[in-house]
Amino acid sequence: MPIKLIWLFKSKYRHWLVMSVAFSAVCIASITDELFTADFFKVVEQRYGANRVDDFTDWRDTINEGLGLSDSDKLYLANQFANRRIRFTSDSDHWGKGDYWATPIESLGTKGGDCEDFAIFKYFTLKAMGVDESKMRLMYVRALLINEPHMVLIYFDNPKAMPLVLDNLKTRILPANQRRDLKPVYSFNGQGLWLAKAQGLGSTKPTSSGTKSWTDLVNRIENGE
Repeated sequence: MPIKLIWLFKSKYRHWLVMSVAFSAVCIASITDELFTADFFKVVEQRYGANRVDDFTDWRDTINEGLGLSDSDKLYLANQFANRRIRFTSDSDHWGKGDYWATPIESLGTKGGDCEDFAIFKYFTLKAMGVDESKMRLMYVRALLINEPHMVLIYFDNPKAMPLVLDNLKTRILPANQRRDLKPVYSFNGQGLWLAKAQGLGSTKPTSSGTKSWTDLVNRIENGE
């Protein structure tokens, strides 16, 4: 069954750009041609400036490179790209809000975001590369070294596997049992919300359909608001 992700991208001149990602056995090779059109890059330039176009071109090339790779190689590409192209900044400094979940386009276009934005960018980049959503969760943790709430992306190769942690604090992807500096709180993705076990980010139990912030983010991506 194809997975479809629609990003509606609106400018002040009422120009709409629809980015559609459809994965299937027969069309996955052509995904970047459908996603990153000439009109898309025109809107990027109009909204964020000509100097931002190269990052979006490189994002397209990174996604395209990842399509035919193993999941482990996809994780590396997405993690490295986000950590190198997006600088950490607080929501209050960057958006003038106490808490704001940016879309991947906003994060790359403004070249900034907080830990949540890094995790969201990696999540949707990996999804565009064809990584199964059921293998990924955004996880709220406590970063013990700085004693602050934090968000990372975790990946399970299978339900019994030790999850891998994709982070902007430590850029190397490590198994969860090697990240003793993180105390898991809960995790979620588009398929539901889980309470995390206290040790090893182990198996989790579904408790609800998701979080309001996640739902609002997806709605904004799909509706261009």
